[in-house]
Amino acid sequence: MSAGGKRPVVGITAALESASWVVWRDTEVNISQRHYSECVAEAGGIPVLLPADERSASDPAELLDVLDALVLSGGADLDPASYGAEADPMTVGYKAERDRFEIALCRGALERDMPVLGICRGTQIFNVACGGTLIQHLGDATQHVEVVGEFSTHEVRLEPGSLAARAIGAEPAEVRSHHHQALDRLGDGLVASGWSVPDDLVEAIEHPQHQFAVGFMWHPEEVRETASFRALAEAARQGVAA
Repeated sequence: MSAGGKRPVVGITAALESASWVVWRDTEVNISQRHYSECVAEAGGIPVLLPADERSASDPAELLDVLDALVLSGGADLDPASYGAEADPMTVGYKAERDRFEIALCRGALERDMPVLGICRGTQIFNVACGGTLIQHLGDATQHVEVVGEFSTHEVRLEPGSLAARAIGAEPAEVRSHHHQALDRLGDGLVASGWSVPDDLVEAIEHPQHQFAVGFMWHPEEVRETASFRALAEAARQGVAA
C-alpha cells in the first residue's frame, strides 16, 4: 500500500483474449491497451495489470490489499448470465472467467471505498456488480458503433456538479466510443450523470455514497484525456492519507 509521497498503486484489469505472435499461435493472453497504463502513469500513479484469477474472484481481499485504486477497462461483451439474462445472438466473445474476477474486484473495492473508474465494458461491470442489467444490442443504426472495429465520435452532456463533470473538469464536446451494448436498469445506489447526444443513452454513472466511483461508456484514454485518471489518482492519495 502506498504511503506518504509515494505514487498510488492503480490496478488495471487486463483483457483475456487469443493472440498469435512469433512462435505462439492462437494462444490465450492477458492484454491491455498501452494507453491505460500511460494515462495512469501520467496522472501520477503506478499502473499494475490485473489478469483474471479464479482465486481472487473467490476472495479478492488479498489482491485489493496491494492496490490504492482500480480501473475497470474496456473489452468484450459480458456473459449475460452475470446479470440473469439469456444471451442475445448479438452478444459474443464473453469470457465468464474475466467477468467473475472483475465483478468480485469491483464489489470488493466498493466495500473498501477504494476509488474505482470504469471505462466502457468496465462501466457495464460496475453496473452489474451493483445489481444492474444491460441492453444486449442497440441495433445497427447507432452512433456508438458507426463502423465495426473503429471508434465513433459523438457528444455527451454531463449533469452539472456531478462527480463525472468534476472528474473531467469540463463538459466534453465530443467523446470516442465503440459499444453495441448499453446500460439498462441501474444497479443499487447508482445514478446516471451523463447522456449521449442526441439519442440520450446513459453514458456515465456514479455512486454518490462512495468517495470516487464513476464509470464512462466512452474511452477517455483513446484521446489521452488524463483528467479523469488524475482525479482517480488524487482520490487514491487522499484515501491513503486518511
